[in-house]
Amino acid sequence: MAKIGFIGTGIMGLPMAQNLQKAGHDIFLSEHHDKAPAALLEGGAVALANPKEVAQEAEFIIIMVPDTPQVEDVLFRENGVAEGVGQNKIVIDMSSISPTATKQFAEKINATGAQYLDAPVSGGEVGAKAGTLSIMVGGSEESFGRALPLFEAMGKNITRVGGNGDGQTAKVANQIIVALNIQAVAEALLFAAKNGADPAKVREALMGGFAGSKILEVHGERMIKGTFDPGFRISLHQKDLNLALAGARELSLNLPNTANAQQVFSTCASIGGSGWDHSALIKGLEHMSNFSIRNK
Repeated sequence: MAKIGFIGTGIMGLPMAQNLQKAGHDIFLSEHHDKAPAALLEGGAVALANPKEVAQEAEFIIIMVPDTPQVEDVLFRENGVAEGVGQNKIVIDMSSISPTATKQFAEKINATGAQYLDAPVSGGEVGAKAGTLSIMVGGSEESFGRALPLFEAMGKNITRVGGNGDGQTAKVANQIIVALNIQAVAEALLFAAKNGADPAKVREALMGGFAGSKILEVHGERMIKGTFDPGFRISLHQKDLNLALAGARELSLNLPNTANAQQVFSTCASIGGSGWDHSALIKGLEHMSNFSIRNK
């Protein structure tokens, strides 16, 4: 069993840390930002003052925070992770952040004698709670092998993609696919409902064919019922698509459909939906069409 520091116990991080705890690992938490969750403390987790103390106590330090600046802060602030790591320690960033920044962070952490893995996840709150996340890992084979039992407590589809930064690149690619699939399902259900068909029956019919997908199954149902509690917030998906579009500019690529999906998310944000689940992208399309599939 391992000593694991876990920094970032929000919608995704809390159930991930709980699954590690259920697997028998010792959990150390930092209270530099928020008080440690009672659910973890009751399970035996130890609360410490800051990320440095967590890094000193733990063999593995997992970070699960919203964006690149927060990862940088946790790593390199005064009393940050970088001040507490060294030989035989592994820092695992499971946030979804910039691949370019990830390579820079990894270089600095590796220079301390520790090892760095970027290991963003897909599967949302449902996958975090069930321990069925897909985990995309960038880093050395040695550090991946040492961390694999931890990943297996949190996920099912675990892939070492390549070196540092490659895990984050895979996650950005994942978020492009997810966004465009959500938009495709939303447009299809909107088209069907406006044409007078029952969108629930259309979804049911499509589930058995080539258009069937996890997005149609899970988020299609959310769209029909109007249940848009996150889940995965629109603001976070906007952040991920910003990473995709910024990377595309660096690589001289054109991603027109990704840009379009981002515009629809921006419409949702403009009508107060930044905190909605990303399946609520349909509400942006409904707003532009002055028609809702739930109010026929």
